[in-house]
Amino acid sequence: MKEVILDAEARTTGSKGNIAALRKSGKIPAVFYGKGIKSESIAVNSKAFVSIMEANGANVIINLSFKDGKKAAIVKSLDRDILTRNPVHIDFHVISLEDKVEVLIPIHIDGIADGVKNFGGVMEFIVREVKVEALPKNIPQKISIDVSALGIGQEITVADLPELDGIKYIQDPSTLIVHVISVAAEEEKPEATAEAADAAQPEVINKGKKDKEAEEGAVTDAAATGGTKK
Repeated sequence: MKEVILDAEARTTGSKGNIAALRKSGKIPAVFYGKGIKSESIAVNSKAFVSIMEANGANVIINLSFKDGKKAAIVKSLDRDILTRNPVHIDFHVISLEDKVEVLIPIHIDGIADGVKNFGGVMEFIVREVKVEALPKNIPQKISIDVSALGIGQEITVADLPELDGIKYIQDPSTLIVHVISVAAEEEKPEATAEAADAAQPEVINKGKKDKEAEEGAVTDAAATGGTKK
């Protein structure tokens, strides 16, 4: 897991107007917390943070650099603006490089399945992330799987993922990652009737959603690094 440095500064919680002004100045409001650490409000440079995410992905150790020292952390959750997708709030989880953490690692597919290439099948990519436990420095940016040998009716589950030094998969081994099915099987999937579809719809109750912090003024949605909201 790569390490990077990100300048951070303490901030005081304020009104929605103050938070809006902070974002307008090119900074992202954030909090950091961890085992035995009191949660604190901070701010980081928006361009620097986005650059780190684009270059390294969500699974990166970020050394938050303050005037009085550094704190190693990972991104626990990231909220983005619904329209612009720009980050509007970050949760940093302070970690010890000597303690194992649980994170979600993205799965990368290599090759074209034989059942797709030569027999006209369809490959379905079911689960795109897998949860692992490892020391921070052992966490990979991604886990690659070669699907070129997969024929019609064959699959790859968590149990089939490659063994990696220092990495423990903690997801159900039977969890389906990818499989190849015939086009006929895809076409034969039963379509729900209108009545059944209506009956299956859950009742929707409109409720207001409390922001992570009272001062957050933008409409956001949550995104995950890990890992990775993750």
